[in-house]
Amino acid sequence: MKLESKDIEEAALDQIYPSARYLPFGDAALVVEFGNVIDLAINRKVVALNETVLRANIQGIEETVPTYRSLLIRYDPAKITYNHLVAKIREIEKSLMDRPLEEKGRKFIIPVVYGGVYGPDLKDVAEYHGLTEDQVIEVHYGRFYRVYMIGFVAGFPYLGEVSEEIATPRLETPRLKVPAGSVGIADKQTGIYPCEAPGGWRIIGRTPLKLFDPNWQPPALLRPGDIVKFTPISEEEFKEFFEANAH
Repeated sequence: MKLESKDIEEAALDQIYPSARYLPFGDAALVVEFGNVIDLAINRKVVALNETVLRANIQGIEETVPTYRSLLIRYDPAKITYNHLVAKIREIEKSLMDRPLEEKGRKFIIPVVYGGVYGPDLKDVAEYHGLTEDQVIEVHYGRFYRVYMIGFVAGFPYLGEVSEEIATPRLETPRLKVPAGSVGIADKQTGIYPCEAPGGWRIIGRTPLKLFDPNWQPPALLRPGDIVKFTPISEEEFKEFFEANAH
């Protein structure tokens, strides 16, 4: 479900960061590191570098993996040397420093049924903060979230940042199975499980929306730089949506 760009207000990039650190990662990868904290401006730089590197179509690059604060670039040493790769990436980084970073991230609305069997940790999150379950729900869907990175399983979006009002630590003992579509909170992050997987995030709801399919190109619905807005739905709407989009 797309959200019109006019509904989004993004903060301007008003901080200047020093040049990135270039670090070898094994014998066939390069890490370009922009900082050591979760920060909007740093992540924008990571996303901009990743997109520009992909557009450059540099021979020998096999894969790029953007994270909160760095970009991992896997390459074929038989096609490009480490020093040659670093030189090319430095050129691209310099070109980005000479112009404002204007993101064109896509906007999505994610429907979520909160609480009950779909959000088994909603009550605990509410009690942890001295709130009602409805208040937690309102705070969670009441803001826009940026996709900072994709991991720890294929298609899992790390979204930030949740309000301090509902930021909650992970479970002390992770679950062995978390259902696909589960929406959780871990500290100041929120995220969505694209498939059944183990995990320790506090699960407060579930979406019927499919986030990952290996037959898609690309296989993940969301990517770094996208903007997400959650919207609450009823259990009946969840079932109707799921049945209508099951195939």
